[in-house]
Amino acid sequence: MAADTATFDLIEQAGERVLAVKGDWTVDTIRALDERLRELAERIGPGAAVDVTALGALDVAGAYLIDRTVRGGSPCGNLETPIDLRGDHHAAERLLAAARRSAQPCETAPARRLGIMELAETVGRGIDHVGRETVLTLSFFGQTMATMASVLARPSRIRWTSVVAVMELAGLNALPIIVTLSFFIGIVVAYLGARTLQDFGATVFTVELVGIAVMREFAVVITAVLLAGRTDSAFTAEIGAMKMRQEIDAMRVMGLDPMETLVAPRVIAMLVMTPLLTFAAVMAGLLGGVVACATYLDVSPAMFFARIQENVPAQHFWVGMVKAPAFAVVLAVVGCRHGLSVGDDVASLGKRVTTSVVHAIFLIILLDALFALWFLEIDL
Repeated sequence: MAADTATFDLIEQAGERVLAVKGDWTVDTIRALDERLRELAERIGPGAAVDVTALGALDVAGAYLIDRTVRGGSPCGNLETPIDLRGDHHAAERLLAAARRSAQPCETAPARRLGIMELAETVGRGIDHVGRETVLTLSFFGQTMATMASVLARPSRIRWTSVVAVMELAGLNALPIIVTLSFFIGIVVAYLGARTLQDFGATVFTVELVGIAVMREFAVVITAVLLAGRTDSAFTAEIGAMKMRQEIDAMRVMGLDPMETLVAPRVIAMLVMTPLLTFAAVMAGLLGGVVACATYLDVSPAMFFARIQENVPAQHFWVGMVKAPAFAVVLAVVGCRHGLSVGDDVASLGKRVTTSVVHAIFLIILLDALFALWFLEIDL
């Protein structure tokens, strides 16, 4: 049996508007009515009643079209206005109510606040976010330390294949860029020191300046910052991709602890490789100082290293090396924590990678400042 054509009439009398619908209002019959109903809704606005006395078959598509019309044509909004139904129909009330429930409320623009109030709200949200991130990071750090203690107590549970793989990818492969950058940092420190000390007739102390600056601060900080941009982001991206593909959930189903399987090998690898990379950075930085002093101050390499040995105490070297394991733990914990916090979408992955790098660099600088104050208090 062919479906009756869907039609409508607008009845206006005594200030009241009634939309009288006739025929079958189904997905097959309402196509031609869409544009006409949009124009009608824009003209009359919301609030019209619906007369279903002559309505035949009705499905959800037809109910949506009728409901949109009586709401004024907006796909959202006017959801609180009740549907004024006239006449009897076996399914009209139920389907129109379903169409109304499926509509989403329109997003209203936030109220405009005064500048000082908006600034206060932004600062408050920022402080709250920092507090939450601090608590979550400390919590994950504690969980990581507990896992490391459990793994080290039972060395057979350490996944040495994963440890060696991370040492190569995250550590050994980073050696060329760290050495290159440290070499040029040594040159820059030597040139700047020589130009400044020249005003005081003390250019010979450029050797001591390079030695102390590179061994105590620049080598370890540059190494940590480069690892934050290269390795920390890789940790977050790798673990985050596994989280998106539900591989971590599958590991838990198989009885594997992600902390032991993913986090512990990365922490161990960073604890081994970061001091080694820092040592390589120290050597490269001193070599850069040798080149700068030889070309600008006519200080031979033999004289350079003799003055380093005589006038630069070994404590400066060990001060820098002591920081390396602490920075390694920070990098591994931050990278793994943000990787495990990735959601199910790619946008979340990109956001977490960026946050991970910024978070790691911030903590490295903060920790370095705390180390500097501590060493100053104990005269090191």
